[in-house]
Amino acid sequence: MNNITFLFFSIMFLIGTDTFLISPLLPALTKIYHISADVSGWMVSAYALGYATFALIAGPISDYLDRKKVMIFGMIGFAISTFLCGLAPNFWTMMLFRLLAGISAAFITPQVWASIPVLVAPKNIVKTMGYTTAGLSLSQMIGIPIGSYLAAMSWHAPFFAIACCSVILMIGLLFILPSLPTSSNTTNKRRSIIDVYLRLFKTPTITIYIIAYFIFQTGNFAAFSFIGSWLSSDFQLHIAEVGTAMIALGLGNTFGSIFGNHLVKKLGVRKSLLFAFCSLIILYTVLPFALNLMIAELLLFMIFLIGGFVFPIFISTLQALTTTARGTVSAMANAAMYGGTALGGMIGGLLLNHFRGFFGVSFFTVVMYMFSLFIYIKGGIFKTEKRYHRLQEIQKVERK
Repeated sequence: MNNITFLFFSIMFLIGTDTFLISPLLPALTKIYHISADVSGWMVSAYALGYATFALIAGPISDYLDRKKVMIFGMIGFAISTFLCGLAPNFWTMMLFRLLAGISAAFITPQVWASIPVLVAPKNIVKTMGYTTAGLSLSQMIGIPIGSYLAAMSWHAPFFAIACCSVILMIGLLFILPSLPTSSNTTNKRRSIIDVYLRLFKTPTITIYIIAYFIFQTGNFAAFSFIGSWLSSDFQLHIAEVGTAMIALGLGNTFGSIFGNHLVKKLGVRKSLLFAFCSLIILYTVLPFALNLMIAELLLFMIFLIGGFVFPIFISTLQALTTTARGTVSAMANAAMYGGTALGGMIGGLLLNHFRGFFGVSFFTVVMYMFSLFIYIKGGIFKTEKRYHRLQEIQKVERK
């Protein structure tokens, strides 16, 4: 792993820790702010909505600016807003600061994904994306438990720690990352944001894949956002114990991200994606029936192992749809993910509050996965010839 890959890995680790930190903190923050369990999911949704909304703006802008500068300014805003989260005196100020943190993150991570195809040889793109994704995975295995342990002493501490680390990474971006001016020409620079999106949506493949990805992430985060709450209520775990239990999730995700590319090489992208969907549907169907914590942990490990392996497939498939607007496509993918996080956070809280155990949440996730798979199938991702012609169509549009 070279310096740039490690820098991207570290950025995703830090932002992943901040993104997912709220999940194990929800039981504690619910009591501190005197709110109900279904409303607590809004703290997840506030960050996600800020991210999803501004990623759609940041993407096209970054396609004709230096991506390095965009990341640096985004990291400065992220450090300040996350620090303010640690000072939030009530629920609504926490909502505001989480929203600002999400907006700041929206100017960072799409640039990471868009920069990889530029800085890395084509044969190493999926591998590098796997290493970068491992940063997100490791944030669940190490970052979230550490945050939970700090929160056991003071709920303010994890936010302050993340803010300090953000400043360090901002300095790393300044000195390690090369300048990344885009190849967009003068005509592209004159285009409005709406024109950029209209140009991309001329080809239906992009729309289909983004919708399918959004639905997948809605189900994914409806479950993930409330795993900590489920473990706390059904298995009587305290906040530090929840953090420890979630190590299994991060461990599975990390292994999947790092070593999943070997399975992709063996099976191919289409078979790997189908295998992941089928496995996740089966595992989430079984999960609510876990009789004890050990069985629940094993199932969650397997779920996040597959999740870590499939995420680079989603991203690389979307990146392959364009060569001139990778920042915009990355932003769309991230907006879809965080839009799914926002919707999943709201729906998951209601389901957890009105159904026994994890049954309601898990059933919703399974339905979303099945719906997403159906859309991918209709979009032709599992048909080589059909996909080839769609990519040809995209390239013709981009050349106009």
